[in-house]
Amino acid sequence: MAEKKLELTFEEALEQLNKIVTQLESEEVSLDRSLELFAEGKRLAEFCQSQLAEAEEKIKTLIKTSTGFEERPGLRGSETKDRG
Repeated sequence: MAEKKLELTFEEALEQLNKIVTQLESEEVSLDRSLELFAEGKRLAEFCQSQLAEAEEKIKTLIKTSTGFEERPGLRGSETKDRG
């Protein structure tokens, strides 16, 4: 079965994931619906994780230089210093 690609922002996916968690915690959904929600939640969680990993790699690329780490436009000094 071909997976459809999520066309959401990270924030939209996270919001949907939170709604699914709330529904599952309510105990007012059937077993079948719970399984559907779980599958969708898993897909959203994997999407969010991949988005975070991608963002982390972009940040590493932006601040790593041949001589160490360097502040780039758009990054505040406290953010780069606090992370090591």
